Amino acid sequence: MIDSSSFDFDKLTNDIFSILENKFLFGYQDSKLSLSKNSEIPVEDLVETLKSNKNDIGKVRILSIDGVGATDGILAAKSLSRLEASLRQKSGNPDARVADFFDVAAGSGIGGILTALLFTRGKDGRPIFKADEALQFVVNNRRRLNSSSSTGMFSKIFRPAKMEKIFRRIFGECTLKDTLKPVLIPCYDLSTRAPFLFSRADALETDGYDFKMREVCVATSADLTAAGAFEMKSVDKRTRILAVDGGLATNNPTAAAITHVLNNKQEFPYCDGVEDLLVVSLGNGESDPSGRNPTISSAGFLKIAGEGASDTVDQAVSMAFGEFRSDNYVRIQANGLISSQKTLVLKNSNSSSIEGKKLLEVAEEMLKQKNVESVLFRGKKIIEKTNLEKLDLFAGELIKEHERRKSSIFATVMLKQVSPRSSSATVSTESSW
Repeated sequence: MIDSSSFDFDKLTNDIFSILENKFLFGYQDSKLSLSKNSEIPVEDLVETLKSNKNDIGKVRILSIDGVGATDGILAAKSLSRLEASLRQKSGNPDARVADFFDVAAGSGIGGILTALLFTRGKDGRPIFKADEALQFVVNNRRRLNSSSSTGMFSKIFRPAKMEKIFRRIFGECTLKDTLKPVLIPCYDLSTRAPFLFSRADALETDGYDFKMREVCVATSADLTAAGAFEMKSVDKRTRILAVDGGLATNNPTAAAITHVLNNKQEFPYCDGVEDLLVVSLGNGESDPSGRNPTISSAGFLKIAGEGASDTVDQAVSMAFGEFRSDNYVRIQANGLISSQKTLVLKNSNSSSIEGKKLLEVAEEMLKQKNVESVLFRGKKIIEKTNLEKLDLFAGELIKEHERRKSSIFATVMLKQVSPRSSSATVSTESSW
């Protein structure tokens, strides 16, 4: 192994890539070529060292957040709050944020809104919201954020404008380019009858795929009807989308996020398979867990379809991880074994009489449940660890990867960068969120 104390990291990194470029891109065959005048390490030895120490390159960390669910996003938001608290405690940094420990974030519907809140850069260069602030925002605005709570033609028509007003206060003129890490937020485009994925990577390539964050949040949570669809345009006005809920396209965006990382060699050059990933996927509860509701609305059917799709994605991803499943992939989802009292709260969660405190209690109880692992064609099994324990263990893995990168000469992630805007966001701290 190379003694890192003998070299300046910047100089060493430059030398390594210069040698690899000459050897593999231009066919350089001089095996006596060394790192520097003071080094006698041949290229062949260096290449073998690189091959035998791929673990030193580390793992890409992915956060995925579901859309529809019985708790209107509160379960996922509560999970993020507990995860961030664990990261602060384990890292010893009281200002640690979720965005500091993930390389990619994907979210659909309410999950897309949470992704935007936690990964968009504020005026100080830090995420606009802390996880507990995002949780409070979801609790206070759950009825407005939930498209199924809109009733009547006029309510659906005017909902997008009301939602954009809320998000304008938070994001100001921020666009996808203003996110701290790569984000992926889906919607369904009625004009093309196809899913559309808002992506930071695409936004950095061309303004035709750059959109304002306030409009992205409305698009991924827009009502699942033509009357409630949200018309939006890219920053350069060239791309037009007639958007409805991202849950219709990709309720569980985990597979989309993994595919993005494995195929984005410019930003994730060393990621070749699931063994090179750390993934946490957050669900949002199950609609009508009692299974005793004989009448289901059209919106209810769409929720059930979304949850079924999420479950299928979870099982497929879990199977894909294979032997790495227990260490590299974590799914946090209610297992349906909720007390009758809590079930009643869930079934009436759209009622204005149900206080946010009650929904927080539901989310807390879900986190205390035993964790469920799924494998395609093999069903589910309840394991001994609770959802909270799994989150805490995963936080430890994130911390290990974070610390490993501080002393590594290899760049696990090579993110495209843009200059932050001087007025990237207008953040409100009022309790009326």
